Amino acid sequence: MNKQAPNTSKPRSWSWLLLFTTTGTLLCCAIPIVLVTLGLGATVASMASAAPWLITLSQNKGWMFAVSGVLIGLSYWAVHRPGRVCPTDPELAAACESADRWNQRFLWVSGGMWCVGFVAAYGLPLLL
Repeated sequence: MNKQAPNTSKPRSWSWLLLFTTTGTLLCCAIPIVLVTLGLGATVASMASAAPWLITLSQNKGWMFAVSGVLIGLSYWAVHRPGRVCPTDPELAAACESADRWNQRFLWVSGGMWCVGFVAAYGLPLLL
């Protein structure tokens, strides 16, 4: 019986979407707050004039954090769901294991960036 193992496809491009959305939370919320806290308000003004889309991200930060949080949750489920197996072919198994390691790295980096952005957007204003 020749049974092919599931999940032998290439890594999904949504990993990049996940990293992009969590980077967006840093750009809209964490970096400007930290710069202003350090007394670099003129830098924030320059950033806002050079990239006006940052203002839109800041105005919709609740949606940014909600969407990126859901994506991180879905990514966690996709990486750690039960029944995930790599193929038995040695070459495909090596590629699968390498992709799994990279997906876990992306997940940890994205989760860390999301936490930093969340604390900067919602925690620091309560303390200041």
